[in-house]
Amino acid sequence: MNTQKVWFITGASKGMGLETAKLVLANGDKLVATSRNVNELMSSLGEASENFLPLALDITNDGAVSDAIFKSIVHFGRLDVILNNAGYYLVGSLEEISEEEFRKTQEVNVFGTVNIIRHVLPYLRKQQSGHIINIASNMGYMGYANTGSYNAAKFAVVGLSEALAQEVKPFGIKVTVVAPGMFRTNFMSDHTLVVAKKNVIGYGKKEHAAMLSSFNGHQPGDPKKLAQALNAIVKAEEPPVHLILGPDSYSSILEHRNKEQAEMEQWKHLSLSTNFD
Repeated sequence: MNTQKVWFITGASKGMGLETAKLVLANGDKLVATSRNVNELMSSLGEASENFLPLALDITNDGAVSDAIFKSIVHFGRLDVILNNAGYYLVGSLEEISEEEFRKTQEVNVFGTVNIIRHVLPYLRKQQSGHIINIASNMGYMGYANTGSYNAAKFAVVGLSEALAQEVKPFGIKVTVVAPGMFRTNFMSDHTLVVAKKNVIGYGKKEHAAMLSSFNGHQPGDPKKLAQALNAIVKAEEPPVHLILGPDSYSSILEHRNKEQAEMEQWKHLSLSTNFD
């Protein structure tokens, strides 16, 4: 039986997406890798081949997404693993973030992910198989000051992944939402860390951005090991719907859940007081 899988990865030219793409090809699987800059893809992963299809793609462009999925099916005949990895991070309080800035965060992190899902599902349903992996964050489980737009997007990715997992289960399609902590990629570098243009004294936006920049190059997570973890779950008979990656992410989410539970218990008397007598 042929166990070779066909992967479709967005945001594959850098960071976690690139490390996963490299592992996919090293394992002898087939790969569709997408990025806004196809030259970056080929510089890192090589020229197009029987096993590799690089595509320039803006995931916020619905028509372009449809076309990319179609080209992938034509080239490989099927898709098995969809990795929605492309992301966009914005620092700023909700008062400082403009409507345009907030919408861009959602366009990339939420609507881009949904565009991929909507256009790939008809093919996966026809196959009666497939695994959709959506990259969220530990910030999809807890809010942080000065990251509200990113929190909103990643909370949405967690929620839509949970709903999607239930919707597509009858078709033999699996869904996993991944919440990484800090991994040593360029995600927090000066070149990729975007800060809201407006500044309001007192929110600490600049200090928060400086703190994040200070982590660059010192993040505890190894992106190669993250890629190995993703490769492991696609081989699992029953993969998780939720996968937390990184001790920092695991402990922070667990601590947050414990605080939530304590707060719920504190206010339980009001929670249970609202039904008709």
